[in-house]
Amino acid sequence: RATMKSLRFISAEAFVSNSEFARKSLGSVAHNLFPLLFKASYLLEQGEVIHDLVKNWPLVDFNMGKLLGTTMDYQEDLSHRTCSVCLESCLTGLRDYVLNHRPCVKRLKVVDLTGIKDVEVQSCECKKTMGRWARTQLLSKLCLELLVYLKQAQCNSGTFEIRIDVLIDLFVTERNYDLVAQALLKKCCCPLKICCVAFRSDNLALQKFFYIIKLADPSLLRKLEIVHNVRLEMEHLEMLFNSIHFPLLMSLTLPARTFNVRRFTATDERMLTNIGEKLGEMTQLTELSVSFSILTGRIQKLLSPLKTPLKMLDVSNCSLNHADMAYLANSFHANHLEALDLSGHNILDLYPSTFTKLLSHSSSVLRSLTLEDCNIQDTHVNMLVLGLSPCHKLQEFKFLGNPLSSQALKHLFTFLCELPMLKNVEFPVPRDCYPVGITYPIDDASLCRFDHQKYESVAKELNLILLQANREDTKASTPLFGSYDAALQETNNELGAYLIKSFKEILEKFTTSLTK
Repeated sequence: RATMKSLRFISAEAFVSNSEFARKSLGSVAHNLFPLLFKASYLLEQGEVIHDLVKNWPLVDFNMGKLLGTTMDYQEDLSHRTCSVCLESCLTGLRDYVLNHRPCVKRLKVVDLTGIKDVEVQSCECKKTMGRWARTQLLSKLCLELLVYLKQAQCNSGTFEIRIDVLIDLFVTERNYDLVAQALLKKCCCPLKICCVAFRSDNLALQKFFYIIKLADPSLLRKLEIVHNVRLEMEHLEMLFNSIHFPLLMSLTLPARTFNVRRFTATDERMLTNIGEKLGEMTQLTELSVSFSILTGRIQKLLSPLKTPLKMLDVSNCSLNHADMAYLANSFHANHLEALDLSGHNILDLYPSTFTKLLSHSSSVLRSLTLEDCNIQDTHVNMLVLGLSPCHKLQEFKFLGNPLSSQALKHLFTFLCELPMLKNVEFPVPRDCYPVGITYPIDDASLCRFDHQKYESVAKELNLILLQANREDTKASTPLFGSYDAALQETNNELGAYLIKSFKEILEKFTTSLTK
C-alpha cells in the first residue's frame, strides 16, 4: 500500500530528482528544509545530493533514525534501507563537512548512525547493502584518511576546533580489526570522534578483543555482543569484568560455552559468584544472552545478584534443570520478561507446571517467546495453549524443530488467532512430512529431506486458518535454518574461512599425533 506524501515532500522529490540543479541551489535553501530534502534524496537514492546535503549540513545534530523514520511529510520508515549508495554518500559527505571548513557556519556537533536497521529484504533499487561491519570499516577508513589529509595540509588549525561525536554500532572481526583499532587509537586527534554505543565482536583473538574493547571506551557502551568465534571462557569473562567497568551497559551477549558447570571446581564456583556480583553492579542491564552455555543448577547464582529486572533473557540450550526453571518462575525477573528463549529444553515433559507459572507471571509484558527444539509433541499442545492463553501482548512465537503433526499445528494455529497482537509465527515442518522413524532434534543433513508438496499444502491450510480469522496481519513461516541474522550474513565468508582453517589445524594436529 502506497504511503501518502505531503505536497512539501512531493516538491522535495521534484527538487532533488534533478541532481545538478539541486546541488547548485543548496546555498539558497532554508536550513529547516535540509531534513526534508535528505529523506527525499534517500528515497530516490540521489547519492550526490545526499553527499552535498551532509557536506553543508546547517543543523546541530544529524540523527539517521529520526531523519529516515516516520515524519509528518512522509510516514514510511526508511531506516531499514541500508542502501550502499546512500550510506557511502552520507559518510563521505561527513568527511567533506570537516574539510570544507568555514568557522562562521560550523554547527554540527552530533551524528547518530545507530538508528539504521539491518534487514533481510532491501527495498532500495540498487539492492546493494552496507551492513554494520561495512559501516564500521568505512567510518574508520574515512577517519584515518582525514587525519592523513590534515597532516599533509599541515593542518588548518580551525579544522581541529571542530568536534563531531559520531555515534555508531561497531562490528569488529579479524578482517577489519587493524583499521578500526587505528581509528580508535587516533580518535583524540581526529575531528570525527567515534563514539561506540554498541560493540559486536566475532572471529577475533581474545588478546585483540581485550585491547579494542578498552579503546572503544566501555564507559559509553550500551550493548556488548561477543559471539561465535571469540573463545571467551568464564575465567576470561571474570578478568574482563574485574579490569573494565560497563556503567551504562543494557545488553550483554556471551559466546557459546562461556560457562560449563560440568567441569566446575570450587574455584569455578567462586568465579561464577564473582561474575554474578559484577553483573549486579551493571544497574542498567536488562538484556542477557548466555545461549549454549552449560548452566545446570546455577541460574540463581548468576542472576540473583542483579538489581534491575531483566526484560530479555536467552538461556537456550543451557541444560537447565527443575531448580533453574523454578527460580526463573519465582524470580522478580519473571514479571518483567518481554523476550524469552528457552529453546533446547524439554519443558513441557519435565517442567509443565513451572513453565505455565513462568508464562503467567510474564504474560502482562511478554512480546517474544522462542521454544525451538523443545520436544513439543501432539500430547503437549493443550498444555502449551493453557500456558500461552494469558499472553495477550505476545507479538512473536517461534517453535521450529518440534515433532508436531499437521493436525496438532492446525489446532495450535486456531488458538494463536486469539492472541490479538501476534504478528510473527515460525512453525516447524510437520512431523508427518518427514519419513517415518525420523528422530528429533533433526540433524542438518536430514532437515531438508521432507515431502515439500505436502508441506506446502499444510502451510496453505495454516495460513487459511489465519485468513478466516481476519489475521492477515500475522506472518507464518518456516525458516529451516533459523531466522535471518544480518551480522552473520554479512561476514559469513570470513567465518567460513575461519572454520576451514580451524578444521585444517585440528587435522594437522591429529596427523602429527598419529605419526608420533
